[in-house]
Parts: sequence; structure tokens; C-alpha cells
Amino acid sequence: MREARSSPIPTKIPGTHFTELMPKLAKAMDKLVIVRSLVGLKNRHESFQCYTGKPGGRPEDNEPPGGWPTMGSVISKLQNAGPGGVPAYVDAGPQMSYKPYNVKGVHISSSVISWPGFTGRRHTPFHLYGQGKSDLELNNITINQLEDRKGLLSSFDNFRRGVDARKEADTNPFREQAFSILSSSKLAAAINLKNEDPKVVARYGKSKPTTASFGGSPKDPQKLLLARRLVEAGVRCVTVAFGAWDWHANRGGPLTDLGNWDLPDFDHALATLINDMHERGLDKDVSVVVWGEFGRTPKINAKGGRDHWERVAPAILAGGGLNTGQVIGSTTKDGGEANSRPVHVQEIFATLYHNLGIDTDTATITDLKGRPHYIVDQGYKPLPELT
Repeated sequence: MREARSSPIPTKIPGTHFTELMPKLAKAMDKLVIVRSLVGLKNRHESFQCYTGKPGGRPEDNEPPGGWPTMGSVISKLQNAGPGGVPAYVDAGPQMSYKPYNVKGVHISSSVISWPGFTGRRHTPFHLYGQGKSDLELNNITINQLEDRKGLLSSFDNFRRGVDARKEADTNPFREQAFSILSSSKLAAAINLKNEDPKVVARYGKSKPTTASFGGSPKDPQKLLLARRLVEAGVRCVTVAFGAWDWHANRGGPLTDLGNWDLPDFDHALATLINDMHERGLDKDVSVVVWGEFGRTPKINAKGGRDHWERVAPAILAGGGLNTGQVIGSTTKDGGEANSRPVHVQEIFATLYHNLGIDTDTATITDLKGRPHYIVDQGYKPLPELT
């Protein structure tokens, strides 16, 4: 099979080129950091390491009691809820049919639940869609009513009257979270995209389906707009899934599907978010990381696709007051190994925590047996190139 050739195009940074399938990001390269040499990931088809920075989610990993927490749960534990009762951690991704892609990050054969890990159930992310709705129902107030402002306020009034009459609060952590979340007018306003400028909504564009057999997420740029609105409302960490990228086999010819079906949509969605953040002055305070659970093989396989590859992977960073407009690291000529400046996934986590004002040299959280753990493996620091 003959591989189709791409035609690299220049970006806004001299000497840096992107595929012609991402022209909008090429124009926004001055607002991005491209990491070409990400290491420390395992060949595991699950989101666990994207959310925790560690291999885990399987019984054989011998995690500490309670399991490793996701980054959002760590932030929730250390910095608590946002202003006005908004949750610290929101998952805006759908429930994907391939379960290991979801925030749980659990391997399909594992019974380990890894959302909050040893931070405790109180720091489970608030899920806007799919599972989690049933955890957040109080006296007939449900997440669906967050988009029904009038009905929501009526339900709130009834709920508050009931609480005042009882003079007591429910100590169940899920119900405490539910009351805080569902009584937050800031969250309700943020979720309702009718409160957004229609021109901005149109600028982000509409959702498109992904390949159903991959079990991934729809390509929905509105979720990126929602994420921007949530952080403006005070949410400290938002996770979003976009598309499905398990391209073992190339259907339709070399690069045809990837080019015409996925990359242009990704290009538009991410570039729109990044430019929107800069226009609104969020680029100094809000960090963005875009990555997957591993890289792909440097060689095209017999089916015209690429398989799993743990030795090196890419990542994109933006915002957070970072020194953007640069490329960090390189790979060998065939793209198979990190060549210069290997960047460990723990360095990315250290950088993100640093941007939130968390000192990874001192911050610890105790597991369920009282043993303290650093939130980043010792020895890994925020990327000096960026901070």
C-alpha cells in the first residue's frame, strides 16, 4: 500500500511546520507549546494515565490504598470547591461505549474505581452527562433541570425550605456535593449555552459523530465552549473528550479518513478555544493540555494504520501564562524514540499544578491508611522552558 504524502505548511513560528490538515492551529502556533518527546506512558488503552499521570487502574499495579486519584480530584482536595458553590472538578465528556476511555480510567477487566482514588468520594468529578446523574438527585432536583432555569429555581426554593424545616444537613458526601452543585446559580448559568453570545456559539460549530466502532466521543466543539464557561464560573478543572483516534486500520485509503474526517474538526475546535481564551484574557490563568494515552507506531502497518506505541508520544499545551510559541523535544528520524529533551508525563502534571499555585515539592495527600504521598513523583519539576 502506498502511503499518501502530506504537504507541511508553515506556522506562525518560523521553522515550525504543521500538516496542511491543521491550518487554523498553524496560525495559532504562537499560542501553543508542542511537546514532541513525551515519555512515561504505558501501552494501555485507557484514560487512567491521562488523568493521573501514573500507570494504574489494574489490580497488578499495586496502587496505594484507595488508588491513585485523578488530577481533578487532587485539585478538589487541595483547593476545595470554587466560588458560589461550583464544583472544583467537572467532567464534560460523554459516557463512551468503550468504558476505559471514561474518566473512571478503569481497564475493562478491572473492578478498581479510580475517579477520586484515595482523596475520597467527596472529590469525585461532577459529571454533566451519563453516569453520575443518579448520584446527584435531591428532592426531585436533577441535573436535567439545570437547563430549565425557572423549574430549577422553583425546586431550589422547595428544597431549601425543607432543609430549614429539618435544621440538619445530610452528611452523605454525594448529597452534600449535590446540594452545593444544584443550588449554584453560577453553575446553572454556565451550563446553559443560551446565555452565551449566539455568534460565539456559532463560531465553535456543531457536534459531529465519530466512528461508532471505536467507542469514543463525538467531535463536539460545544463541549470546549462549555469548558471555557465552566472555568469562568470558577470550576478549577474540566475534562473533555473529543473524537476517537485508535487508527489501527485506515478505512478509505491512506490518511483519507484521518484527514477528511477527524483532523480538520480537531483543528477547528482547538484553535477556536485557544483564540477565544486569548480574546477573553483567560490565557494567563487557564491551562490547556491535549493528549492521548500513548503514541502510535512509527511504521504504517499492513492495514494502512498505526498501532499502539508507548516509547514516545506528543502533547499540546496552551494558556496558563506559559512561554508559548515553541517546540520542546524531538524524536529520532523515524519518530520512534525521544531524541532530545525527553519530557516525562509527570513533568506535565508538575507544570499544571504549578500554574494553579500548588507546590509539588511539598504538597502531599494521605491514602486510606494514613500514608502521605506526594502529588507528583519526587524529582519531577515544572518544565523550566515554560515557567
